[in-house]
Amino acid sequence: MQNRTPQIPQQPASSHAGLDAGLTAELASVVTGARRRALRDGDRQIDTAHLLHSLIEADPQVRAAFDGGPQLAKVLGYLVQRSIGYGLRWQAAVEDSGAVAAVPEAGADGWSPSAVSAMEGARARAALRDVRLVGGLDLLAALAADQECRAVEVLARAGVDAGLLAERIATALRRG
Repeated sequence: MQNRTPQIPQQPASSHAGLDAGLTAELASVVTGARRRALRDGDRQIDTAHLLHSLIEADPQVRAAFDGGPQLAKVLGYLVQRSIGYGLRWQAAVEDSGAVAAVPEAGADGWSPSAVSAMEGARARAALRDVRLVGGLDLLAALAADQECRAVEVLARAGVDAGLLAERIATALRRG
């Protein structure tokens, strides 16, 4: 009997192992989901749109940061469209918003330079709040701050103002 499971390209092991350390259980699940989504979509690396998609699916605090259900539904709808075809124009390119200097082999480790920058930004935001573990709102804030990343492109196309989203996140983090 033949195995009918479709072949999914393998993503190289990450040399950014430190990016997976010090995360809340929810955010660790997000990273795992983003990695799985990138593999399933045939992408060479985890990009910021993969992170955004997994964040919204996995973290209730992230969902609450959006301006209501209709806005969230538009973002999810756009992300689903991206995962079933819209993102094809991105597959051959390394996501690099310029937030970090790209290295010649950027993406070879399974993370786009912009995704690395977002994870590092999330870690810095958590440190500023003097919390030990990085959470989903930290990552969402870091994504919203990079106006050139794919996640912000997705947000903009879905009608979300990344600046207003960042303000709601800051308010939620001050309360929390």
